Amino acid sequence: MQELGKKHTLIITRVSKEGIYLKSQFSDIEVLLPKKEEMANVSIGDVISVFVYKDMDNTIKATLKEPKINLGEIASLKVVDVTEIGAFLDWGLDKDLLLPNKKQTYDITKGQDCLVSLYLNENDKLCATMRISDLLSSDSPYKVNDKVKGTIYDINEDMGAFLAIDNKYHGLILKNELYNTYNYGDKIEARVIKVRDDGKLDLSVREKAYLQMDTDTQIIMDAIEQGGGKLDLNDSSDPVIIKEKLMMSKKAFKRALGRLMKEDKIKQINEGIEKI
Repeated sequence: MQELGKKHTLIITRVSKEGIYLKSQFSDIEVLLPKKEEMANVSIGDVISVFVYKDMDNTIKATLKEPKINLGEIASLKVVDVTEIGAFLDWGLDKDLLLPNKKQTYDITKGQDCLVSLYLNENDKLCATMRISDLLSSDSPYKVNDKVKGTIYDINEDMGAFLAIDNKYHGLILKNELYNTYNYGDKIEARVIKVRDDGKLDLSVREKAYLQMDTDTQIIMDAIEQGGGKLDLNDSSDPVIIKEKLMMSKKAFKRALGRLMKEDKIKQINEGIEKI
């Protein structure tokens, strides 16, 4: 039998009122391409490429339509409905793809995009799951300081935010590199700061220090302007408070502070810093 959830190149064996029957050269099991998708100018023995799945009536069928995801892949699909049994996703075929409640890792709503993979349930029906970690590869082509793009699929308070880079590779923004509020499903551009021995990528949303400093000094100056020329932070402030107010580490803050003082743009006062 042709593997469900994938595209196959099959041979036309016969034509009936139900549609076109196809089979592989390695199997005698026929697959039906329904009459509504029947192709013109084809003959028995012709070879065509189709996607194979099991329909609602439990029949193995083929379609000429191009699904947005195949078995073994990861893709971002739009939620078209949320019901008591789960969510339904647009995957490019006539019938929407079921994402069962038990395969959801966070609450989703109609209209949002959802990162999923395909699996076969106990009835060999194709369904979606948000549990994608095991499908991600550690064999990425990226190296330190490369820019990458990915989608957050898990957030661990003790470790950080896990990303699917290019929907293929393992990535992690470490907890101490999280300088903003991130949510499941967020699409992030980040920089590789380490390739681990196991091939997984450690990431940062910040630039290298000498490039990031321009941004950090501007953030500080903007905060001073918003505070009427003063900011209640200085190089003795608690790192947690600095991160909460400016979304940067204390080390980055002190580095930017030093530049601003050297340029005579600010001065330290008892309450913090003020603009000169």
